[in-house]
Amino acid sequence: MSKEYTALKLDDFKPELSTLTELSSVALGGRIVSVSDEFFAEAENLIKVEPAPSLKGQFGPKGALFSGWESRRHNPAFDWCIIKLGARGFIEGFDVDTSWFNGNEAPEVSVEALSSTDTEPPQQDDTRWVTILPRLPLGPHSRHLLKIPATEESFNYVKLNMYPDGGIARFRVYGLVKTIFDSPTELMDLASVFSGARVVFTSDQHFGVGSNLLLPGRGKDMGDGWETKRSRRPGHRDYVIVKLGHPGYLEHVEVDTAHFKGNFPESCEMHCLLSDKTVPGPDEPWTLVLPRTKLGPHRRHLLQLDNVRGQRYSHARLTIFPDGGVKRLRLFGRLDPAGPRPSEEAPLALSQDDLSLPAAQAGEPPSVSEPAIPALWLTAEAFAPFGHVVQAWSDVHAVPKGIKTSHANQGTAVKFHRLAPVQSSYPADSAASTALAVYRAGVTPGAAPGGEFFVRLLERHPCTNQAFIPMGTGGGIGEDAIQGSPARAYLVVVALNGTDDKPDVGTMRAFVATTAQGIVYGTGIWHHPLIALESTIDFTCVETQIGNGNRLDCEIMDMEPAKTVRVQVPKL
Repeated sequence: MSKEYTALKLDDFKPELSTLTELSSVALGGRIVSVSDEFFAEAENLIKVEPAPSLKGQFGPKGALFSGWESRRHNPAFDWCIIKLGARGFIEGFDVDTSWFNGNEAPEVSVEALSSTDTEPPQQDDTRWVTILPRLPLGPHSRHLLKIPATEESFNYVKLNMYPDGGIARFRVYGLVKTIFDSPTELMDLASVFSGARVVFTSDQHFGVGSNLLLPGRGKDMGDGWETKRSRRPGHRDYVIVKLGHPGYLEHVEVDTAHFKGNFPESCEMHCLLSDKTVPGPDEPWTLVLPRTKLGPHRRHLLQLDNVRGQRYSHARLTIFPDGGVKRLRLFGRLDPAGPRPSEEAPLALSQDDLSLPAAQAGEPPSVSEPAIPALWLTAEAFAPFGHVVQAWSDVHAVPKGIKTSHANQGTAVKFHRLAPVQSSYPADSAASTALAVYRAGVTPGAAPGGEFFVRLLERHPCTNQAFIPMGTGGGIGEDAIQGSPARAYLVVVALNGTDDKPDVGTMRAFVATTAQGIVYGTGIWHHPLIALESTIDFTCVETQIGNGNRLDCEIMDMEPAKTVRVQVPKL
C-alpha cells in the first residue's frame, strides 16, 4: 500500500476534495466501534456533521470541555479510534481538524484501513490493517487537508492513530463509494450517495452544503440541507450539479423542502446531460427534463420528468429560483431502460356486485411498447397545471404561500381559505346552477397497488371545473360505515389538451391521492373517470350543470390503441 500523501491548503479543498464523498460521516451511518481512551471528550464527536464549536471557558467534572476526541495524558504508546465508514469506498483524502485544541492537540497521527465482511468489527491489533496515511505531524487549532492516491481496494473500516495522546476535533475521510447494483432494471435512486452519486458543483452554499442533498433520510433541521444566501439581484438563480453514481434512464425526481418553511425556493427546474466529464460546463448540451415548477414549503415534491424516454444521462443540474433551501434530491431511474412490462394478470373484481365495469377497462391489456408513467404522490404544486388540490395541513407553517389561514369555532378549528374556485362558462341564459352530488366509486379493475393500469379513455368538461372530495369507504351509515373496509387512496390521471384538440399524451401525469385530499379538475382538462384503489370510495362532487343533469358538460375520448398509456401504480 502506498504511503504517499500531499498536504493541501484550505483553498485546495474545493478542487481536490469537494467532489468526493465524506465516507466517515455520521450522516451516512458512520460510527465509532471502539476506542482506546476518551476520558476528556468522546470519540463520537469526530464524525459529526457540524464544525467543532468553541467551548472555551466551559468545564465539566473531568475538566475543560471540547467538541472532539481527547484522551488522557502520558500515554506510553499511542491512542487509537476505529470507525466503521457509512459507505464502503475507495479512499482519497482526509481532513484532520484540531480546532480549539491548543496545547492539548494530538502531535502526530496516522491512518490505517481494513476491509471486512465479518459481523463483528475488527480489533485494533487485527493483522489485516494496512497503512494508507503514514505518521505525520499536526499543529494546534488548525485543519489538515491531506490527499493520497486513490486506494485500489475498497474499505469499510479506518483506524485513526494519534501519538501519543491528546485531542482531535473532527476527522473526515473522503473517497468514492463502491456501488453494487442488484438489478439493472430495478427502479432506484441514482442520485443517492449509496448509489455512488456526488455533488460536483454548487453555485452557492452559504448556509448548507450541496452534498447534503444526497444524504439518506429527511434530516433533522435546516442545517443538514443545501441552502444559498439571499439574492437581491433580479433574475438571480442558484444551481447544483450532481454526477449520478452510474449513467441511467431517469423516470421521476423528488425535490424535498423539509424544514424549509419560509426560505424554500420559489420554483425549480432541471436539466440532464450524458458526459464523461466530472464537472460539465454550462455550454454543454444540457436537456431540459423538468420545466420551471413552483415549490412549496416543508414537503416532498414528486415530479415526472420529460425528455427522458430512451435517453441515458450521467449528470443532473437542479436550478432554484431565485435562491433558498432544499433538503434532499432523489432521481429515480434504471440502469437498463427495460422497466415493468404489461401485466397478463386478470383484472381485479369489483368490490360490490351492483357496480358495473367501465367499458374502457374491458378486454385484454393492449400491446404497449412505451415505458409506463409513474403514479406519484399528489401535491398541490405538481397538480397545478391541471387544477387544484383541496386539503388541510397539519403544520400551518407549511401552508403554500397565498393561502390564508385563520382560527375558527372558538379556537377548535383552523380554516384554510379559498383553496379552489367554482367556475362555469355556460351561456348567461342557460340557468345553470351549482350543486353537490355523490359518486360511489368501486374498485377499478386493473388498478391494483403495485400493478399497472391501462389508460384507454379520457374525458373533459369544456364549460366547468369539477371537484371530487372523498368522504369515506361507501360502507353505509352508522355502525355499518365504521366497520367498513378502510379507503386509503385513489388514482388520478390527467392530461393537457393538444394542438389537435385531443389529449396530449406527452403531458399525461398520474397521481396517487390520499382520502384526505380532494381534487378539482380545471375547466377543459382531460382526465380519467374516478379510479378507486383497494376499496369503494364515496366522493362528493361539486359541479355546475343545466337543469336536472340530462344535459352534461362532458366529452369522452377513446384513446387510439397506439396511444394507450400504462400507469405504474405504487404499492401503498
